[in-house]
Amino acid sequence: MGKLTVRALRAVLGVVFVGTLFVQALMVWTLVSGSDPEDGTLPLTALRVITALGMVAAQVALVCVWRLVTMVRRGTVFSHAAFRYVDGVIGAIVAAALLWFAVTAVNAPGQRDDPGVTVIMAGIGLAILGVALIVLVLRMLLAQAVARDVEASKMQSELDQVI
Repeated sequence: MGKLTVRALRAVLGVVFVGTLFVQALMVWTLVSGSDPEDGTLPLTALRVITALGMVAAQVALVCVWRLVTMVRRGTVFSHAAFRYVDGVIGAIVAAALLWFAVTAVNAPGQRDDPGVTVIMAGIGLAILGVALIVLVLRMLLAQAVARDVEASKMQSELDQVI
């Protein structure tokens, strides 16, 4: 991965991370200060809490991707240490999907006249879970690559002993 690509990706990750922190701080301030225009009634308060938790899930994924990019840049991504970060991304995506289902459940009572919105929202939740499954497949590919790398290192050391 080139230096420009790494710098651009890190810039995007940093801006998104800082942006989510800013929005979280505003949401928490609104909830704690009592300046909530809805006076703490549902569903707005619940949606704000779910959104803040969703941003935590996004931040976990951002940190894990940052660490993986660092490993790629150093050439150490094909190691067992990378699995921790890939698992973090998978967990963050699953958490985001569960939070989306919570948003769907909070929003559903207001959609009694048009249940199609709730069905579409549930479909989006399933799509988010699908992304987690895609990352899980990529994790399996990483596991195969790590196993092959270990095998290649072992064969290289045996070849070095023969020579």
